[in-house]
Amino acid sequence: MTTTVRGALTREELADFLEDRDIPVRIACRTPSGHLWMLSLWYRFLHGDEESEPWLLECSTAADATVVDYLKRDDGSATDPEAEVAFEVSTNRPPYRGVRGRGTASVAPDPEKEVLRDLLEQYLGGTDSQLARTLLREERDEVTIAIEPAVVYGWDYSDRMGNPE
Repeated sequence: MTTTVRGALTREELADFLEDRDIPVRIACRTPSGHLWMLSLWYRFLHGDEESEPWLLECSTAADATVVDYLKRDDGSATDPEAEVAFEVSTNRPPYRGVRGRGTASVAPDPEKEVLRDLLEQYLGGTDSQLARTLLREERDEVTIAIEPAVVYGWDYSDRMGNPE
């Protein structure tokens, strides 16, 4: 799927923003009863250089996390191929900048915790912390949630808001 880009930022500016962040992605999905559910997860951004190459936001979470159940088919057998999600990555302090969009999500086992290890490096600077050791416990099953954006919208209010410092 090709990612459609809209808004004030170019494709390259959006990619740069998503690559250089240590802000979690906020993900919205539907519960089995149709209600909205939102959560924040660490992510890594993968993309090719060509406009036709898909973008991917990869997150890591426990296999028994509630969101994993919400992204599965009604019979619990596999990820619903139509599991639609909305997402946002944005700064929390002025001047506000960010990316929001919609796409589909899939869930896959990560027995070696490769995505989690990469995220620990990105967000904590390594795996030498109590949190990292807890998350990397051998008995803890990990999955990767991969979000393939269909549409992304970027904004940057720097000109409007000025520099707050």
